[in-house]
Amino acid sequence: LRFAIHIIGDLHQPLHAGNGTDRGGNDVKLKFFNQNTNLHRVWDSQLIDHEQLSYTEWASWLKPKITPSQAKQWCDTNPMVWALESSDLHPTLYPKRKALSWQYVYKQRQTLRLRLQQAGVRLACYLNELAE
Repeated sequence: LRFAIHIIGDLHQPLHAGNGTDRGGNDVKLKFFNQNTNLHRVWDSQLIDHEQLSYTEWASWLKPKITPSQAKQWCDTNPMVWALESSDLHPTLYPKRKALSWQYVYKQRQTLRLRLQQAGVRLACYLNELAE
């Protein structure tokens, strides 16, 4: 179960479907609110941690915003679909500046929330498939 949760989450983090040139954003050195980091870490944890919400608060905020139509549309358990979606996001993730702060957070907030919602729906669909 832990492995499934981890892998499904990872495939929805856009930089885990790397572009083949920068180790999934690990080679993109920058500052996030004046802290030395890299783009991969920003997407792995810092954007989420920056919101300062608990897991319960995240779930309480994200779940009600998923429409039945979206849940049905996203209920695809093919990992290649998830990875391709992540890969398609790459052009919007790479910042022009090396110092990121509120502007980057604001610009990426919708993408972050969408990927978290999709990962949650797909995890549920995957687990339901296993139980059938």
